[in-house]
Amino acid sequence: MSILELRNVVKRYESGGETVNAVDDVSLSVAPGEFVALYGPSGSGKTTLLMMAATIKQPDSGSISFGGRELTGLTKRESAHFRLETVGIVFQSFHLMQGASALDNASLKLFGLNLRLCEAHDMARPWLERLGLGHRLEHRPSEMSMGERQRVAIARALANKPHVLLADEPTGNLDSRRSREVLGLLSEICAEENIPVLLVTHDPQATAFVTRVHTLRDGVLSDGLDLDLHATLQ
Repeated sequence: MSILELRNVVKRYESGGETVNAVDDVSLSVAPGEFVALYGPSGSGKTTLLMMAATIKQPDSGSISFGGRELTGLTKRESAHFRLETVGIVFQSFHLMQGASALDNASLKLFGLNLRLCEAHDMARPWLERLGLGHRLEHRPSEMSMGERQRVAIARALANKPHVLLADEPTGNLDSRRSREVLGLLSEICAEENIPVLLVTHDPQATAFVTRVHTLRDGVLSDGLDLDLHATLQ
């Protein structure tokens, strides 16, 4: 049974006096425990689609629902509350506070739930330990590798026990070995926690880790992997 549903979603932008369909009549559903990839080149509309699933952007038409709740038309305050309680987001740029420890960075989102510092730490610490950073809790981003920084960002996304994880090019700043590590971690978490993961990527390695692939090109979604595109991105 699907938990995240996008139906006939359209998002347009004006560029140089022309209307561009960044997302063009896309329908997509994701069920608990599914690791779904939106695969395609830069500028294909992948991130725009993900931001709409996260309620950061609103579609021009179509509808988006989560667990039967309609998300289209939420106010900014309602959208922020939905993300805080329901969504975990992993970005390509880690968005870590440089002067804060790994534990404080992983706890940041929880402060919006009005938790005390010790309570936030207690929720974030197990995720850092599970992601292999139990020995790096007090280290700052400048003292960690790129792969470790991304794992801190993943721990932050998971600390609020989200019902869906959205990942926007999480391997974009990593080398191939660390990319495989991060993709493997996301795959394990998806299966073990039975939460849906929607991954936006142009990393060819990602297709080996996900349960389902969709190709997005010029805003148009198609089922499966576009082999011609895959060959050009490898």
